[in-house]
Amino acid sequence: MNMKKLSKIISVLLVAFMMISIVTPVLAVGPSPQDYDGSGATTDVSKINDLGQNVISIVATVGSIISVVVLVVLGIKYMMGSAEEKAEYKKTLLPYIIGAALVFAASTVATVIFNFASSI
Repeated sequence: MNMKKLSKIISVLLVAFMMISIVTPVLAVGPSPQDYDGSGATTDVSKINDLGQNVISIVATVGSIISVVVLVVLGIKYMMGSAEEKAEYKKTLLPYIIGAALVFAASTVATVIFNFASSI
């Protein structure tokens, strides 16, 4: 499997995973005011918030680790390659940089959206 196809697959999986992790706290909110029975029971939303924060931090950490490992592999291949191979690695470097920026931006955007949704 070539690197371009693999990066597309990883990107789609990360976006899908982040969408699922953002929707989970929204769907897990307690009963509506019409369902309140007056007994004083409340929903503990802090556990849901902690779970969401943990998922987002794990996704960001895994994405960062993968992007650093890929950068190291590309760097080593670039240093050891011939002139034609170096030209090929330069071509793959721009999509890598864009992908790494998307991974870091996606985790930041997911955190901002999660914090906004938690404050509502």
